[in-house]
Amino acid sequence: MSFVFYDTETTGTNVAFDQILQLAAIKTDSDLLELDRFEIRSRLLSYIVPSPDAMQVTGLTVDILTNPQLPSHYAMARAIYEKFRSWRPAIFIGYNSLSFDEHLLRQTLYQTLHGAYLTNTNGNCRADALRFMQAAAIFAPGTLSIPLDENGNSVFKLDKLAPANGFNHASAHDALGDAEATLHLCRLVFERAPELWSSLVQFTQKAAVVDFVSNEPLFSVTDFFANRAYSWGVTFIGQSPEIASDLLVFDLCHDPVEFASLPDEDLLARLNQLPKPVRRVRSNAAPIIRRLEDAPSFVSTAGLPSDVLEERVRYLQENEQLRARLRTLFVQTRPPREPSAHVEEQIYEKFCSRADEDAMDRFHTITWEERLPLLQSIADDRLRKLGKRLIFIERPDLFSEAERAAMNIAIARRLSSDEDRPPWKTWGQALLEADDLLAQAIGDASVRLKQHRAYLAAQLENARQLLRS
Repeated sequence: MSFVFYDTETTGTNVAFDQILQLAAIKTDSDLLELDRFEIRSRLLSYIVPSPDAMQVTGLTVDILTNPQLPSHYAMARAIYEKFRSWRPAIFIGYNSLSFDEHLLRQTLYQTLHGAYLTNTNGNCRADALRFMQAAAIFAPGTLSIPLDENGNSVFKLDKLAPANGFNHASAHDALGDAEATLHLCRLVFERAPELWSSLVQFTQKAAVVDFVSNEPLFSVTDFFANRAYSWGVTFIGQSPEIASDLLVFDLCHDPVEFASLPDEDLLARLNQLPKPVRRVRSNAAPIIRRLEDAPSFVSTAGLPSDVLEERVRYLQENEQLRARLRTLFVQTRPPREPSAHVEEQIYEKFCSRADEDAMDRFHTITWEERLPLLQSIADDRLRKLGKRLIFIERPDLFSEAERAAMNIAIARRLSSDEDRPPWKTWGQALLEADDLLAQAIGDASVRLKQHRAYLAAQLENARQLLRS
């Protein structure tokens, strides 16, 4: 299977309300030899406020953000969608992508009426190179040179780890430079720890994960929080009743016999205590799972005799009632997701119907004049809202003067008011951020920040004037 190493540069870190400004990707074969590459930029959307801090990191100026020669956000989304579709099937790998880039990519597709789950459907899989590097540090020490911070803790930031391992990262925080750095690090693991690489890649396949956990009575799950590794010796107890791709496992450092007699209220309280007896394995997110004999020395079950572990597994596997209770109550330990009034945050509320997917596909093949009427045939209210906004951004002339005025006022109100603490960045919030950064900035950074601040102030004043008129 092919690999696609990709990276994004964005207006900020809010995965629902920021936008991609640059995306770059490199396609390789199974031996990580380059086959193709792709890069595209986008100009700023009118309803997005760029974070001054993010712009300092990327070095993007106001002139670049607003350059009319750059593709629109929709044109960029179309190009990404078509390129990635042409590269399938592939394993899509970014750096910290499962926490960030993946969500921005999904939002880009969702907000432009494309299928959001491009990287893990139709034969595609996804993984995160950050987790691969962290796994290499544990399971194949010496594969990479891991830099340390002033407190002696391991540092896995791409702009530190890549140079420490021989990559010239002069173009850090440029999407193409970061994609190249990610590929470089993955090649080191591929060449120096081929067995580990094969294991990590194997479990990018959902079916392989399900097969492994279903047939391996004892295995380990390893994860990382704040760059610290944790590992648990577990056994599979079934799929989550809430999300089918979530596989639930029981941490065998706990004795399941003690759980069986507890009433539901007490068992629920126990599931909420640390260390958690039940954990989830995301079968579609390349989990780090290994046979228990290959687990790291700090695995939760370290020191427990094998006969004790085997007896706990046997007890659980013979007690379907307990397993069912654990699955049901585990769902209750997760905080309920409150419905959002904002269409961007509704992306995961439900899947699109087949009829609406067909309508979305047709949306991109017809003229702009035909697209507004098409929206009326879409049942999903989210898609109708997004489609109307998309058409307004691309072709405002298709709306009446009154409709255009109402939409411009809505955008001005959205970005100029800090009441009710909106989840997106406003002009006022960005100005405060710029002022904080200016207090410490020197040289070119200070010049760019002053330009950025002037742009923010002008935009805020324009919005206020529009609202006063």
